[in-house]
Amino acid sequence: MFKKVLIANRGEVACRIARACRGLGVQSVAIYSEADRESLHVRMADEAICVGPPSNAESYLNMPNVLMAAVVTGSEAVHPGYGYFSEQEQFADALQMIGVRFIGPGPDAIALMGDKAAARAAAASAGCPMVPGSEGVVQNDDEAMRVADRLGYPVIIKASAGGGGRGIRKADSQEDLPIQFRIARQEAEAGFGSGDLYIEKFIENSRHVEVQIIADTFGNCVSLGERECSIQNLRHQKMVEEAPFALLSEESRREMGDAAVRLAKSAGYVNAGTVEFLMDEDGQFYFIEMNTRLQVEHPVTEEVTGIDIVQTMLRVAAGEELPFSQDDVRLEGHAIEARITAQDPDRQFAPSCGTITRWDPPEAPHVRLDTHVFPGFEVTPYYDPLIAKLIVKGKDRAEAVDRLRSALDEFHVEGPQTTLPFLRRLVRDDRFVAGRLNTGFVPSFLSEARSDDGA
Repeated sequence: MFKKVLIANRGEVACRIARACRGLGVQSVAIYSEADRESLHVRMADEAICVGPPSNAESYLNMPNVLMAAVVTGSEAVHPGYGYFSEQEQFADALQMIGVRFIGPGPDAIALMGDKAAARAAAASAGCPMVPGSEGVVQNDDEAMRVADRLGYPVIIKASAGGGGRGIRKADSQEDLPIQFRIARQEAEAGFGSGDLYIEKFIENSRHVEVQIIADTFGNCVSLGERECSIQNLRHQKMVEEAPFALLSEESRREMGDAAVRLAKSAGYVNAGTVEFLMDEDGQFYFIEMNTRLQVEHPVTEEVTGIDIVQTMLRVAAGEELPFSQDDVRLEGHAIEARITAQDPDRQFAPSCGTITRWDPPEAPHVRLDTHVFPGFEVTPYYDPLIAKLIVKGKDRAEAVDRLRSALDEFHVEGPQTTLPFLRRLVRDDRFVAGRLNTGFVPSFLSEARSDDGA
């Protein structure tokens, strides 16, 4: 096992990784910007080093500074968390060159799955069911029109280098396609430095289901079950996640898990990753992408499997064999995560900044809170608006929903606007309680709320 690990991230995920390191007797090193000098992740780590001014570009995304931080602190490995350098093969490759282990997959696997068009081809070769779409990158408006006419409208346009819900646009008609194609390209170029796009058939009333896998260097690859992530805001960012998917049959669970494992093995994948699928109204599932990192929603999988995913990532990166097989994985109970963000749902989830003047989280045996926030914490415009992840567990989904409602009611935050009031209303909606979800749930919910207000 490593003696010292640098955490190339901030916020709640940096705190989560620091706890995992402590549980294994590993020293942790935090990096921080000048704005984060007093942050919780800095205090939790055994050691900390400043990597630059407040802006991400000058600090957390300043690769030379982060690499130098690993060298000067004598760190043997780097855990990237999610976001930032977690899916950049250049960072993983640079670490290899300076003799520091990257806690994640190798550069080749990151590059393959990071190119969404190439990932589609790899998934098709591995026998994963595919959403009908373009065979690769779509070069221009004319080609986009031909592809869309063949697939039939509506279609979804996606950034090939995308992630985090950015660079995604829906086109409902031939007239709509050119403008949505141009907007998606602009967003992709601004967000990822690449304007490459591909097109898929838009699946109406689909559900977003993802499978957590983990693989070691000995050829073992295991599925840790699935999560439903259909509750997404207007920016395609997940808001509520569950494990397991309560309405999934055991046959479909096995087929989906097998498809995810096949893809990971065919790509020579090592460490934790998530294979994402869409499921249509008939229960047929289709591959959409693979995320080559730890997911924000990993706690719900940990709650129902009893497996610490972050510690397992550390063990695999250190060269250990997975301590469990597929037959050892059991899904017990039901867990739900609600993301609490400093955003204003009434302004299309625009970020909200300010000082946390009141912070009263719920406390109960069945509640887990992953956060980096405390009274007096300053929510700045520099970073992601996620301030906490509220996770509850019950013996079944009905009990988990009841506990989530209670926990949200007990959670009080003052200062910036947060999504807490919105989530309290959402979890009382009859469709949510019944599990009748799809990726269009939040837009529909917001539209109905506005209609009620107008009445």
